[in-house]
Amino acid sequence: MSRALAELGEFTRLVGEAIVSLRRQRPTWSEWIHQLYLIGVKSQSVVITTGAATGMVLCAQTFIQFHKVKMDTATGAVVSVGMCSELGPTLAALMLTARVGASMAAELGTMKVTEQVDALRTLATHPVDYLVVPRFLASLLAAPLLTAEAVLVGILASWLVGVHLLGIDSAYYLANMNKHTDPQDVIVGLIKATYFGGMIAMISCFKGLNCVGGAEGVGRATTEAVVACSITVLVSNFFLTLLLNAIFSH
Repeated sequence: MSRALAELGEFTRLVGEAIVSLRRQRPTWSEWIHQLYLIGVKSQSVVITTGAATGMVLCAQTFIQFHKVKMDTATGAVVSVGMCSELGPTLAALMLTARVGASMAAELGTMKVTEQVDALRTLATHPVDYLVVPRFLASLLAAPLLTAEAVLVGILASWLVGVHLLGIDSAYYLANMNKHTDPQDVIVGLIKATYFGGMIAMISCFKGLNCVGGAEGVGRATTEAVVACSITVLVSNFFLTLLLNAIFSH
């Protein structure tokens, strides 16, 4: 318990240092753009595939249940709301955790055990300014964009399955989807995605910068980063759902 509290305190300090760095100086734009490319552009394929597969299976499963009570055309509404506010941001964040979070932790962990982080300090460069902040900002921007992409692809894939495979009338499918999907569903999903992106970057950087023990330590830090990010996404999603729905319902 004491170790967990100590790690929580160190993580909170790292977040505070990143916020202070953002207020104190401009980030290194070249490094930020590079990280945005690595995190955003190169993650598109896995996020699009995840969104499409999720939309198709959600459409098929919803249709099977709704068909029993003659509510076939309501399938689109369930898929749209589910993808926008819950499945889209959560699954996109989990894919980012597996691809980007592990990469960040391994990269920074390797730099830590090979004393490259200490070398930055000898050159009067703060590791948080140079290593953490660009990754944090890139994740904040890339996560909601990737989530929006996953949601759009998922809804399109569900329409193709519902209309052309399951025989749902296209006009009713789209009409019910438009009727029951509110702007707040999209906003809630994007807020969640932004939070998830920031947490993935900070947790992964924290695990990497606190890596010890050579190659074995790098592997351990990478595993811990993926597990911690995944649990954070899944647990915080529940509380964010309650909080954001309470805010937007008033």
